[in-house]
Amino acid sequence: MASALEVEARLVLTWPGGHEIQLAASGTYLIINVPSQQVLDLITSGPPQPPGTPKPPKKPGPDPLQQLHDLAKRLGLVLDLRVAGKTYVTFGLADRSGPKITLSAVLGKIGSFFK
Repeated sequence: MASALEVEARLVLTWPGGHEIQLAASGTYLIINVPSQQVLDLITSGPPQPPGTPKPPKKPGPDPLQQLHDLAKRLGLVLDLRVAGKTYVTFGLADRSGPKITLSAVLGKIGSFFK
């Protein structure tokens, strides 16, 4: 019996605006590649809010990144999120208790504030 989910896939999704998001998988390793920090911000920002709407307070509870990491570990998968070909976050690494966030992710997020 297999101890982990195994996948073979290559998929390109087109996000509104013509942005191509690539998904590749082999065995237990999945890569999601987003073309730019701006597209990642667009995907993760949620639905647009009307102008002047106050930001809702952050709800207490488990961290979504930690939940994704725990799910990937449970399934025996490693999920590599890349932006413009550079690894930003790796989920599901067996030797880590949380997701591995790279310096590229930190610098990319800081840079997105200035655009």
